Amino acid sequence: MKYFNLYIACACLLFFGSIHAQQTPADKQSKAISIEGATAHLGTGEVIENALIMFNEGKITFVGSANMKIARIGDVIDGKGKHVYPGFIIPNSTLGLVEIDAVKATDDDSEIGTWNPNIRSIIAYNTESKVVESMRPNGVLLGQITPRGGRISGTSSVVQFDAWNWEDAAVKTDDGIHINWPSNFKRGRYWLGEDPSLKVNKEYGNQITEIEDYFNNAKAYLKASPSITNLSYKALEGIFDGSKKLYINVDDEKGIIDAVNFIKKNAIPNMVIVGGAEAYKVTDILKSNNISVVLNRIHSQPSQTDDDYDLPYKSAKLLVDNGITVALQANGQMERMNSRNLPFYAGTTVAHGLTKAQALQLITLNPAKILGIDAQYGSLETGKSATLFISEGDALDMRTNIISHAFIDGRLISLETHQTELWKRYSKKYQSN
Repeated sequence: MKYFNLYIACACLLFFGSIHAQQTPADKQSKAISIEGATAHLGTGEVIENALIMFNEGKITFVGSANMKIARIGDVIDGKGKHVYPGFIIPNSTLGLVEIDAVKATDDDSEIGTWNPNIRSIIAYNTESKVVESMRPNGVLLGQITPRGGRISGTSSVVQFDAWNWEDAAVKTDDGIHINWPSNFKRGRYWLGEDPSLKVNKEYGNQITEIEDYFNNAKAYLKASPSITNLSYKALEGIFDGSKKLYINVDDEKGIIDAVNFIKKNAIPNMVIVGGAEAYKVTDILKSNNISVVLNRIHSQPSQTDDDYDLPYKSAKLLVDNGITVALQANGQMERMNSRNLPFYAGTTVAHGLTKAQALQLITLNPAKILGIDAQYGSLETGKSATLFISEGDALDMRTNIISHAFIDGRLISLETHQTELWKRYSKKYQSN
């Protein structure tokens, strides 16, 4: 079976490769660039009409009004009538870890076992992924590559989406460790004849105890000088000293409260809630403990029968209004493919209460802060990386987000993918008729 799966994987890759080859990563920026006349959405909440943005050697050297009498540098791009945005950032993603869901040999997003803090997702990241390449035409230029499965899934890393290999792609390696917190409730499996309604998880207390025991053992190991290295325990060292963040996947109110109490008890300085369906119920606790939230499933139905019908759509506003730093991730079973719709999830939050500037921060500066890369990415500011793009219209609207130029660290990247190739092919077909 193993060899059969490998054969199918190779056949699929050869077939798709014959249709479209991966775009060659762009060369290092060799000439300065000025973008003049566009509306600049800085990602900080500020918007500059008729802006001038200049960058050289991969860094932004000027952001301001085009009316200022300042010499333009290098090639000048006419941005009149267009919009400039910082590159969008997708957190908690399995992009590059799975290529074809139906082909096991291309699926490397989870490891066997329950406790895997030492598993590094960056090692498995595939820069040649055609799914990753398809993010760029919508402005999604960076992501946090995150493992799945087990109680502790492993360690994530942040990458940019135009590279030869994972070493070139890496922006921040081993930024955090991910835990799947037990749920207070579970749903029966109807195909096994169980009641499909929600039931109390009677094992919840024992499962929390297992997590606490594991962390206590890790702390004891790190304080000792063992002769034999335990990679799993050693991987948790960064959680305790603050060099890594602890990302806890949890949705329900009680689970969030228990998770917060857990990190306080264990003196863990940096924690992020992932999922957070009921985070809006405990905003005081989150704010007082400086805990951010990566919201999941913006486009979904309410999980409880007594929830507001539009709760998933307005959850971001409920959190933002209470001073919580919020980022968005992709939705559902096709989360990798849906990651390209990240800007349109942000657009949905505008329709449900946030301003466009606030919504933009959900996919730019906020995730950059959460991932610890905001010194270089997430906004258009002097001294930061020139990772940005030019759109013909509003980037949060799928009808007008048509990108003409995209840059990662100042490098002009290709926006061609197998999808754009097919779009052009069939557009010509219908135009000819």
